[in-house]
Amino acid sequence: MTDDTGKTRVTILTANYRIKGSIDIIAGARVTDYFIEAKGFIALTDAEVWDVAAGRQVCTVPFLNISRDHIQVIVPGSH
Repeated sequence: MTDDTGKTRVTILTANYRIKGSIDIIAGARVTDYFIEAKGFIALTDAEVWDVAAGRQVCTVPFLNISRDHIQVIVPGSH
């Protein structure tokens, strides 16, 4: 789901949250490569944060940093 701007939509799962947003990656690069090369945080733009247990949206923000240590699953696309 990459467009000309280099943004790729992803869905990230943590223990408590489902987070949807966009990451900036080089055209043709894999999300796995981006994740491996990221330092301590993954930067998302146009992010939506959902509480998994409550099934409700917590917030929508233009920018969000997510600690790699809390990411359990990262999937391309918005699922």
